[in-house]
Amino acid sequence: MNRIILLIPCAAAAFATSNSVPAKPTYSKDVAPILNARCVECHRKGEIAPMTFTNYKEVRPWAKAIKAKVVARTMPPWFADHKFGHFENDRYLSDREVAVLSAWADSGAAEGNLKDLPTAPAFEEGWQIGKPDAVIYLDKEVDVPAAGTIEYQYYTVDPGFSEDKWIQVSEIRPGNKAVVHHVIVYIQEPGKTDAAPGRGLREKLSGYAPGEQPKAYPDGVAKLVKAGSKFVFQMHYTTNGTAAKDRSYMGVKFAKGPVKQRALTGMAVNASFAIPAGADSHEVKSSWVAKEDVRIVDLMPHMHVRGKDFKYTAVYPDGREEVLLSVPKYDFNWQLLYQPKGGGYALPKGTRLECVAHFDNSPNNKFNPDPAKVVKWGPQTWEEMMIGWFDYVVQKENLSATGGL
Repeated sequence: MNRIILLIPCAAAAFATSNSVPAKPTYSKDVAPILNARCVECHRKGEIAPMTFTNYKEVRPWAKAIKAKVVARTMPPWFADHKFGHFENDRYLSDREVAVLSAWADSGAAEGNLKDLPTAPAFEEGWQIGKPDAVIYLDKEVDVPAAGTIEYQYYTVDPGFSEDKWIQVSEIRPGNKAVVHHVIVYIQEPGKTDAAPGRGLREKLSGYAPGEQPKAYPDGVAKLVKAGSKFVFQMHYTTNGTAAKDRSYMGVKFAKGPVKQRALTGMAVNASFAIPAGADSHEVKSSWVAKEDVRIVDLMPHMHVRGKDFKYTAVYPDGREEVLLSVPKYDFNWQLLYQPKGGGYALPKGTRLECVAHFDNSPNNKFNPDPAKVVKWGPQTWEEMMIGWFDYVVQKENLSATGGL
């Protein structure tokens, strides 16, 4: 089974044999290949984008807007600093791709010869991961009131797995995007229950948040769901003035080949900060230490609307430091997952993963609900969080050689 890459990385050679830009690019020959590789995943029916880009008729009215967005580098959304790390799911457009889209808009946005049109990418409607092997729904619809603050809700669902399952790909779909802010699905092993809702749930399977991509692990890596396990859906609902109903769900794909290493979820978290009123760049730090040789396979910084920037740095046992991911302009509306190339980052035992974040609690932050207040950790959007999520494997583990767990 080839690794599933949900966002196709930059490859200018796929669109041209040279770096030259046609004076009058056409949609069929020059633009459609870029949009298919970079944009259609979100710009299609049922997905997050507000307009679809699956054919010339749909794209043509947006030519100037596309140019403006790609020149400003606000679309496609990608926030990693290119000076640090290389990522499988890099959305960053090459300079040539930006030039082609700009020249097309400036030269009249011609359709061109239909014979030049590439084969459109195939998608399973309603999914980014393709057709799932299993779909798990909340047991029943949830009533969401029209107004008020709703604390996190927890719903336990039995998927009916009578044997151990290895999940390599998972995608959470909100049943009602208008009221679902985020969803996290945790694995609850047989015989284990929580003393209180949300307490002790540490094995995260998948998540949904604004802009977050589905979870997909490399070949040979997957999450273990033991027979008889249940899934706990952590639901964050936000009211919008209209009473609503929701029944969110999750699709999963099982590993088709041998699983060599079990995916584990870690986090470098700080929940004890206090961001002063009016502070425009308040620093918060967190860390995590590798207790054995590990390999990090993805990274996902998480803050709320005051989040300004986020950086992961590995401090190795010999004192050497390496920036693994730097997000200089964090965007709460696009909580992206970053998948390192080459199978991930190898961290020897004793390596300290340090996370540094800055928060803008000043009036200059247009998303700031109240710059006059000190802000502390809390689950609601107007409060804050500081979590450096990551998934990793234990380097020495070889389940295919030992026959599994």
